[in-house]
Parts: sequence; structure tokens; C-alpha cells
Amino acid sequence: MHLAGQNHSAFSEFILVGFSNFPPQSLPALFLLYLLMYLFTLLGNLLIMVTIWTDHRLHTPMYLFLCALSISEILFTVVITPRMLVGLLSTQHSITFMACASQMFFSFTFGYTHSFLLMIMGYDRYVAICHPLHYNVLMSPGGCARLTAWAWVGGTVMGIMVTSIVFHLTFCGSNEIHHFICHVLSLLKLACGDETSSATMGVILVCVTALMGCLFLIVLSYVFIVAVVFKIPSVEGRHKTFSTCVSHLTVVVVHYGFASIIYLKPKGPQSMDSSTLMATTYTVFTPFLSPIIFSLRNKELKMAISKTFHRKICSQIS
Repeated sequence: MHLAGQNHSAFSEFILVGFSNFPPQSLPALFLLYLLMYLFTLLGNLLIMVTIWTDHRLHTPMYLFLCALSISEILFTVVITPRMLVGLLSTQHSITFMACASQMFFSFTFGYTHSFLLMIMGYDRYVAICHPLHYNVLMSPGGCARLTAWAWVGGTVMGIMVTSIVFHLTFCGSNEIHHFICHVLSLLKLACGDETSSATMGVILVCVTALMGCLFLIVLSYVFIVAVVFKIPSVEGRHKTFSTCVSHLTVVVVHYGFASIIYLKPKGPQSMDSSTLMATTYTVFTPFLSPIIFSLRNKELKMAISKTFHRKICSQIS
């Protein structure tokens, strides 16, 4: 409420336009599709977390980081998807200032925590492959806990910075947000006053710097990893070594690929409906793919999930 009261806007709530321009007959089908993807995302990540915590062989830095990644993904999805699902079938599309600010804060916090964790997982693979003799020292339990904590601190700082910048602006004129969530760029278009342009540049600079910084460090890690892998004499050895990175690298490509589609798309003429559908690829489809990639591309995790699943089924039957 503190943020909402400080910007002296002419209205007390926003209207999330979202899917309101879609043909009404298409909304139930979209609702069912996104609901199933949402439930699968939650169940898939919960299954990964339960498997990692119950299988002591998976109590290694790589899988503990994956567990933290699943937590951030669940929280990000919970912040975004339920309100989107409600907006698909409800005729009420308003959201209060405080609810909008809260959604922006938590979505940025969990979203950037996810990016920082992906960066840390890249560092973990770099140490494991390029400095295997020092792995137990560099990736000790205390060190891993500190890295994970810093990822959450970094995500929280990003959430506070962006939300504070946006909700200290004055909003006037239309209160319609052309999105299904309180999207930062859509909100900045509603702001007015002398500080708007500098705030917009500030938000873009902060967000792009953080994302590109994470991506740069991930790419740098893989440059060193590939250099080491190519020095391995046998093809089988190269394949075995690099196979430990495939699931992480695939998620990174999906994560940044869809983000670039959303935020770096050309400025040409584009319908609002197509922009809305495109936005769901990052907010719904990317979290949906992540547990699939990790469970299918990682043999050790796949076998552990299979054993956990069969153990639960057998215990239920007996």
C-alpha cells in the first residue's frame, strides 16, 4: 500500500486487458490448455524436488541447485498463472495497485533468481569439468549454500529495484494494461511526467544488464568447458563428459530464447492477440518445458524419478 499511495495516480486500480479481445469460444480451450500445463509444471517440479531429497545419491551440488531451481520455478508460476487463468474465464479484469505491485515484485524476484541459479549451475559444470581436483573444495556444502542464498538475494534486489522505480511514477490517462499480468513495459507506457523516460531507461538498463551478465558468464563457462572437452582423446570420453551439461544447456537456450522472442521482437505491426499468445511462451511454456528437459535429458535423474515413482506405486498397492 505504501508504493500505491506514493504515486498520486488518478485511479486506484488497473484493468488487465489480456485475453479480453479473444473470441469468447476460444477462451475455454486456452484455459484448459494452460491449466494442464500449469498443473504439469507444479507436479513435475515437485517430483524432481522429492526425488532429489529422498535419493541420497543425488545430494550433490548439481542436483541441489536443480532443487532450488525447481522451487524458484514453482513460485514464479504460482505468481503468474493463476491470475491469468482467472482472467481467461472471468469478466472482472481489474487489479489493485497493491496487487499489481506485489505481482511485479514477486515475478521479478523469482524470475531473476531463476536466471542467477542457471548461471551458478553453469559455474558448477565449469568447475566439475575444468577443475575436477578442486571441485570438492570450491563446491563444498557451505559454498553451495552461499551461492544459492546469493541467487535469492540477487533476485530479491532486482524485484525491489524494478518495482520501486515503476510504482514511484505517476500514472494518468488510461488505466488499461495491454497484458495478462502487470508487465513492466506495459505499465511504463501508462506513466506520465518528467521522470517517465529516465525511469524507462533505468528499468531497461537494470534488467538487460542483469540478464546479459548472467548469459555472458554462462557462455564463458561453456567456452572453457568445450575447450577442455575437445582435449579428451576418445569420442566416448567427450560424449560422457559433455552429457552432464546437456540438460542445463538446453534449459538455458529455451529460457533465453523465449525471453529474446518476447523482449527483442521487431517493432513492426503486430496484433495484440498475437503479442499476448507470444508472451505465454515465456510465462507458461518455458516453466512447463524445464522439468521435462531435466527429467528426460539427465539419465541419473530419470532413473531416480522412475525408482521413486515405482516405489510409491508399490507402497500404495501393498
